Amino acid sequence: MLIKTERLLLREFVAEDWRPMYVYQNDPRYLEYYPWEHRSELDVKAFTQRFLDQQQESPRTRFQLAIVLAADNKMIGNVGIRKSDAQAISAELGYELAPREWNNGYGTEAATAMLKFAFEQLRLHRVSARVNVNNSASIRLLEKLGMRQEGRLREQEFFKGRYWDTLVYGMLEDDWRWRVADRGA
Repeated sequence: MLIKTERLLLREFVAEDWRPMYVYQNDPRYLEYYPWEHRSELDVKAFTQRFLDQQQESPRTRFQLAIVLAADNKMIGNVGIRKSDAQAISAELGYELAPREWNNGYGTEAATAMLKFAFEQLRLHRVSARVNVNNSASIRLLEKLGMRQEGRLREQEFFKGRYWDTLVYGMLEDDWRWRVADRGA
């Protein structure tokens, strides 16, 4: 599977993708909203292997793709749509980006492409996303996509010595169609 955008290639993972992922997953800015303090090579290799295994599902329910800069073929993150089962009419959007690539619009570009895939190829009715309430950059990204805040899960997670709230965002197929029509795309 390959999705091309203006500046990015969203492609299937390959085994060697663990190397650039290892670098960005150990950046303190990345680690801020995750329970771990450090990522080992084994952790990241297992994380990558999970995406490789998902490619073999039949029928496939999880589509996690590497985000690659088209200009230099550099892997800078990942983005995906995950359904609970093959018949599901809804799915969850997830993404991560190397902190050194933040504020370039790559996350929005990749997530928009995955929403298009979700609504136009998978024919989903609803896509949701969860975000740490303190992660203002990710909240801005979800809102830029046109997703709406639907709820707040109070103290849903406990890590790094404290409880964290999670915000739930969602978008319906009609919302997506309206955005596409509004932009003339």
